[in-house]
Amino acid sequence: MNPLGRHFGMLSAGDMICLDIQTGRIVGGNTSRPANSAGYLIHSAVHKRRPHDVHAVCHAHTHAGRAWSVFARPLEMLNQDICNFHNAHVVYSQYEGIVFGQEEGEHIADALGSHNKGVILMNHGLLTVGSTVDEAGFLFGLLDRGCAIQLQVEAAAAAGLKKNIISHEEAAYNFRMASEKNALYREAQPDLEYEMEMAGGEEALARGFDALRITPP
Repeated sequence: MNPLGRHFGMLSAGDMICLDIQTGRIVGGNTSRPANSAGYLIHSAVHKRRPHDVHAVCHAHTHAGRAWSVFARPLEMLNQDICNFHNAHVVYSQYEGIVFGQEEGEHIADALGSHNKGVILMNHGLLTVGSTVDEAGFLFGLLDRGCAIQLQVEAAAAAGLKKNIISHEEAAYNFRMASEKNALYREAQPDLEYEMEMAGGEEALARGFDALRITPP
């Protein structure tokens, strides 16, 4: 995981920390920075619930995600891209404050269920999962942009414009055609290549990787 208190824009491989999934104990990586306890409780619960298909979890408190989350409503199928979440995202509407208890992480894992790709956490933020970091990251950006678009559409609809929502059949077709794990991995590559270029290349992002070690028990 990324450590507590390190800006995403400055994060490199050498900043990452490795946590024991059962206890949350730091067992490797950059041991000079603390772990995010709330993040551990959420991520570990999801990983333990779905060990075979979820190998990456993305969770953050974005502007659009937090804004749409206050309505505790799933996204409507307003465009082709968001159909990647057709019948594959849910709302967790039992906000109980900052996650400092194991039960809350388990409740979020319960809401995610056995097949969903994303969760809108009421009054909190967004969470997505994937079989790779690339897939989970791409889906997170897609879910966040979906929230922003939904908010814009709701504002226009409030002024009297009619919404045209993709039908269940068409949305299901789009999902089948585009929301496969290898396709989503490929979709992520242009964004990753751009971010790497903007960060100064792969060498900049890999700083500290050679020094990462697992700490003996």
